Amino acid sequence: MPCAEPGADVDALTDALLTASRLMVAVSGRSISAVENSLTPPQFRLLVVLDRHGPLRHADLAGFLGVTPSATSRMVGRMVAAGFVDRRRSSASRREIVLELNHDGARLVRRSTTRRRREIARIVTKMPEEHRHRLVEALTAFTQAGSEHPVDGDTGAIWG
Repeated sequence: MPCAEPGADVDALTDALLTASRLMVAVSGRSISAVENSLTPPQFRLLVVLDRHGPLRHADLAGFLGVTPSATSRMVGRMVAAGFVDRRRSSASRREIVLELNHDGARLVRRSTTRRRREIARIVTKMPEEHRHRLVEALTAFTQAGSEHPVDGDTGAIWG
């Protein structure tokens, strides 16, 4: 078997992952819009972070999202207005505001994630079984290399 050029395997894998990521973004977008058609993926990610980590200060939420506190404030304002997030004073410091996912926000995350899991499962069942096992190993290594936390098996929460 001829030896491939150095880096060719990285290029081929990168292309395959880019293609797979387009599929995953489409699946994610469909699962979000089926539950709440006005929600954007970054807004949904904000809800997932609050669902996963519990009540957070603005600065902490911005850190988890990887955006500026001002961008977080605008997104939080929209999520409060939409009825998915509550603001409250911190019990540790009355000067701090804590953001918390409310019942409607938690229900939206669960419903969207359930839809996403079902669609991903439909895709996975179309794959030959021997590829499924290798894919688990490969994707686990990929997410670990990218420092991504594993999905919670009960909720399937991602983006958190």
